[in-house]
Amino acid sequence: MKKYFQFDELRTNYKTEFMAGLTTFLAMAYILFVNPSILAETGMDEQAVFAATAIAAAVGSLFMGIIAKYPIALAPGMGLNAFFAYTVVLGYGIPWETALAGVLASGIIFVIFTLTGLREIIINAIPANMKLAVGAGIGLFIAFIGLINSGIVVSNEATLVSLGDLASPTVLLAIFGVVISVVLLTVGLKAGIFYGMIVTAIVGMIFGLIAVPSGISGIVSAVPSLEPTFGQAFLHFGEIFTLEMLVVILTFLFVDFFDTAGTLVAVARQAGLMKDDKLPRAGKALFADSTATIVGAAVGTSTTTSYVESTSGVAVGGRSGFTAVVTAGFFLLALFFSPLLSVVTAEVTAPALIIVGVMMATALKQIEWERFEIAVPAFLTVLMMPLTYSIATGIAIGFIFYPITMILKGRAKEIHPIMYGLFVVFILYFIFLS
Repeated sequence: MKKYFQFDELRTNYKTEFMAGLTTFLAMAYILFVNPSILAETGMDEQAVFAATAIAAAVGSLFMGIIAKYPIALAPGMGLNAFFAYTVVLGYGIPWETALAGVLASGIIFVIFTLTGLREIIINAIPANMKLAVGAGIGLFIAFIGLINSGIVVSNEATLVSLGDLASPTVLLAIFGVVISVVLLTVGLKAGIFYGMIVTAIVGMIFGLIAVPSGISGIVSAVPSLEPTFGQAFLHFGEIFTLEMLVVILTFLFVDFFDTAGTLVAVARQAGLMKDDKLPRAGKALFADSTATIVGAAVGTSTTTSYVESTSGVAVGGRSGFTAVVTAGFFLLALFFSPLLSVVTAEVTAPALIIVGVMMATALKQIEWERFEIAVPAFLTVLMMPLTYSIATGIAIGFIFYPITMILKGRAKEIHPIMYGLFVVFILYFIFLS
């Protein structure tokens, strides 16, 4: 095994890789509770989604570790789960079963792109500034959801939104969660989001805002059944052939595709695994990621993707795929702790959403704001996601304005034909919606 994972070449060992895998797991363990909380709003069974989340994360991390040999863990992606729940199901009124079929389709297309080499063409077709804008916009959208779910921000007939009741005990608990998470992350604790959730839940129980688990059965139990969600993506696959679902699938594919590419490069660069500024075994890594999405859709969760939190494991020495294998083992172990879902309320998960939003919004600094033809589509992409409560709408508006401003600026030759194709698709998308 040491030879397979190239321990000697990478100057690592079992102890280092184990600690790296554990660190990565702790840094991303929040998804075990946040993902079921978000997807349950669509009517999906929360216990089944918990199991699906853990299984998708375990399988995806195993694929990445064994096939691509990278210290990168996977799990259902933040942002993509919000798009699935709040835009596709609750916004468009599409049944969650059909939405899962859309996730499955995006995973299959991702695999095809990876095997045929089309991924390079698509990566080069989408301007870097627009990729950054999409990531930052999703961050604002996620943070907005966290603020609403916690009651920190509420609806208002006069101003649409306003500050919530700060005297409310549950709102105060959420604010405490944000503060403690910020403190933990600021002092350098890599798993600060997860630990912040734990501390917030404990404080909530102390003050009687969250029910205290009763006995060992309130902490550990048998693995939840996947029956409510398992296989639904395949059963409803025939329902995806509409223009509306085409846009949904494109969005799933687009966000996962570039989020994965960015994460792979970021983690590999930190681990010193880049060679001549290129990512070795990139095809295998993308194949592992796309296959994990198919598995996740099959068992019942939104798009599975590579997690940038893997950098926390790299920071403590993780260099080989064995790190990801260890992380996968902890996700499998987590299957037995589903009763803890009862103590992870909206006030506990909201700080995680807000903090993840902050992290994603850092992409804003890399956008070329000084170029007006870039600033307009980028700004509209970022702004319209939270304001329309739709990731797809933000992407559509930005991608419609991009070719317009570029052409008017005399930079038409810089626009890839694929961008013109997306321009037409999104125009049809708005006509269809109207």
